[in-house]
Formats: sequence, structure tokens, C-alpha cells
Amino acid sequence: MDLKWAKRIADLPPYLFAEIDAKKNEMRAKGMEIIDLGVGDPDIPTPDFIIEALKKAADDPKNHRYPSYEGMPAYREAVTEWYKERFDVSLNPATEAVALIGSKEGIAHTPLAFLDPGDVGLYTDPGYPVYPTSISFAGGIAHAVPLLKENGFLPDLDAIPEDVKQKAKIFFVNYPNNPTTAVADADFYKRLVEFGQKYNILICHDAAYTEIAYDAYEPFSFLQFDGAKEVGIEFHSLSKTFNMTGWRIGFAVGSPKAVGGLGKIKTNIDSGAFQAVQAAGIEALKHYKLGLEDRKKIFQERRDIFCKGLDEAGLNYEKPKATFYIWFEVPEGLTSKEFSAKLLTDTG
Repeated sequence: MDLKWAKRIADLPPYLFAEIDAKKNEMRAKGMEIIDLGVGDPDIPTPDFIIEALKKAADDPKNHRYPSYEGMPAYREAVTEWYKERFDVSLNPATEAVALIGSKEGIAHTPLAFLDPGDVGLYTDPGYPVYPTSISFAGGIAHAVPLLKENGFLPDLDAIPEDVKQKAKIFFVNYPNNPTTAVADADFYKRLVEFGQKYNILICHDAAYTEIAYDAYEPFSFLQFDGAKEVGIEFHSLSKTFNMTGWRIGFAVGSPKAVGGLGKIKTNIDSGAFQAVQAAGIEALKHYKLGLEDRKKIFQERRDIFCKGLDEAGLNYEKPKATFYIWFEVPEGLTSKEFSAKLLTDTG
């Protein structure tokens, strides 16, 4: 039988992180000990109080059945209470919050709710590969908006062609930014709200790194700004904040229309997050400050050591205010992909 992949799969480039993982596994098989600077997967353990909450909830038979599609009411309540405490943003847990099986899932499904074939989806580049892929999967046209050093790695909204803006329906933005580590100020977020209002574009803000910041800097939520809730949806993950990447739990909040659209897609695609994991997520959010500074201190110490090494190597970079990444200029004559491969094969 001659099975052929659909065009959307055949045209899809290899997922960058999967490609890198394959190369790392190949080198490990050869006996090389690797310092893993790949995908953002913290090696710090999940806090004990979260693990204990999972154990307790997993023992309860009521959590062994199908969960609700939109998330347990108690989980969504914890999400909105955290938002109020952390960002002073009020949200309705019934209509403005939805549980996710990790933020990647919510990001990937959102274009299905808001793009028709031929619609344009904007995304910042460089960025999370899921943004353009999810736009293409929904039949949309993925249009990259470059992040340039001279603009502080913020998108130049005025430089987007007018005809593209008129056709655009969604815009994926991410701050603190992966991979540039750039942060956005209040003025940018205000302009982003105005941009969404003017062109009727849903702003999809990936806020996975708001809780990993240094030197007393506190990142914003997009929803803190007037009008943002009407034009936006914001994605959060417990993965980075609480070292829970393998647990697959997150949430989206914002416009009831946006949250509702994503929720409708989810009811037809997945069956919700395991309730015991949601119960652990409730404890994480209720006590989110517990151990947070200690975790940030570890990342900050690693940042400072890495920056010292870059200084000694004479490489140009911006010292990160947030995230656990470093964005630096690779030596002349190499692409970033070639440089990464060379580091892996030559030094591990």
C-alpha cells in the first residue's frame, strides 16, 4: 500500500528541537557526555509540595475519570486568583480562563478557531516554531514579523505591509522572548493593543517566561493594559515557573470570545488535563512564591557564569533580564545551526 503524507505534513520542515535531540542522542550513544543547552527543559526538580499534591489527588478515584474539557472549576479559580495577585488583573474563571495540556497545545489549536483558509497569521521571528506551523495547519498564510537588534527585538508594527495587516486575523507575540531574551515595556504593549483594535487582529501573547526574571525586573502581562482583554488571549505554562515540563499543564486567559473559541476546538480534539495534575497545579498557583526566589537564583547564577564565559570568548550578547536563554552573535562565517552542531560535535 502506497501511503502518502498529506501536503501539510510533507511540506513541514523538521521540528528543530526534535532534530537537535536526535543529534544529541547520537553523540550520547558514542559515549560523549553532553552539557545540554537545547530545548528549555529545567533540570531543577519540581517542588516537593506540588509532587505531594499530585500523589494525594492521584489516590482519589474521582480523579480517574474523564476531566472537564475546560478544566476543573477549582483550577480555573486558582488561575484567576493568581492573575489578580500577580498582575492585578480581574478575570472571570467561567468565561475567561481555560485549562491547557501545556501551553503548546493551546497555541497550536488557537489558529483553528480563528483562521479560515487564506487568512494571514502573523508571528515574530525568530521564535517558537509552533507559531508558523499552527497557522499553516489551520490553512492560514504564516507571515513572519522580524525581531531585529536595532528595534530591541520588538516587532516594528508600522513596517508590516498594509495589505498583510488587512488580511491578518491573529498575531503571535512572546515576551519575555524566546529565544532573544528581550522584554517588552508598557509603551509597546499599549501600541500592541491599539494595533489589535485597529486591524481587528487577535493578539496571542505567549507569556511562558513572566516568572523567570532577574535583577528585580518584573515582566508585564499583556492583559494589564487597557483594552487588552478585548483583543487578546494570553498563554501561560506551569512548566518553566515550577519545573513541570513533563506534567503538561498550563492555561489560557483573556477575551471570552477567544477563550471560548479555543475551548470549542479542545472539546473536539482532546479530553482535558488529568485532574490530579490540575489539583497539583492548584497548589502550585496558590503557593507560587514558595521557593520561587530560590529557583530564580539558580538560573541567575547560571546566567552570570555563562555571560562570564561569553565575555572571555569575546562574543557579543545582551545580558538577559528574563528567561533562561542567552542570545549571542555566533562567529562570522557560521549560521546559528552550524555553530550549534559544531559545539555539540567538537566539545559536547
